[in-house]
Amino acid sequence: MSSMAERIELTDPQAYIAKLKKLVGNRDGLEVLAETPAALAKLIDGVPAETCRCRPFEGKWTPNEIIGHLIDTEWVFGYRSRTIACDDTPSIYGIDQEKWVNAQHYNEPEASELVATFTALRSLNLRFWKSLTPEQRQRGCQHSERGEETLDSAMTFVPGHDLSHIDQLTRYLAAIETQANQG
Repeated sequence: MSSMAERIELTDPQAYIAKLKKLVGNRDGLEVLAETPAALAKLIDGVPAETCRCRPFEGKWTPNEIIGHLIDTEWVFGYRSRTIACDDTPSIYGIDQEKWVNAQHYNEPEASELVATFTALRSLNLRFWKSLTPEQRQRGCQHSERGEETLDSAMTFVPGHDLSHIDQLTRYLAAIETQANQG
């Protein structure tokens, strides 16, 4: 991603959301979310642990850290979606994803352990999300960075977040392999 695109995403949450929604297109969001664990497992299958701990680009995450970020997102969105479904117009706060990734030392475990954790969380969350009534999905919150949004609107861009990071993980693993072959 270019630095200009990164700046736009950081300063314009709506542009970022539009980008994520575009990745999903007309696909069913819950189906996209259900496919992510298998996609992650396939990407790391047979990849050496040290490869997943490599930083292919200065200042960017390792493959393990990308998966760790997806774990963090799963925790956070699972909590947020329950809060929105159960509380009356709650305030939802953004997180500093860099601090979360750094503080949790995601390069220490094996990538397969991280995928297993993500898979377990996603399974729990999917069960909850599929149980929501249309009325619950229309419940709203006040997000500290994005303003008013409903659970239903959030469910339209979270699948794009998955797709974006699957693409990132694919590109990073390819870059690490290219660097290893050149070195």
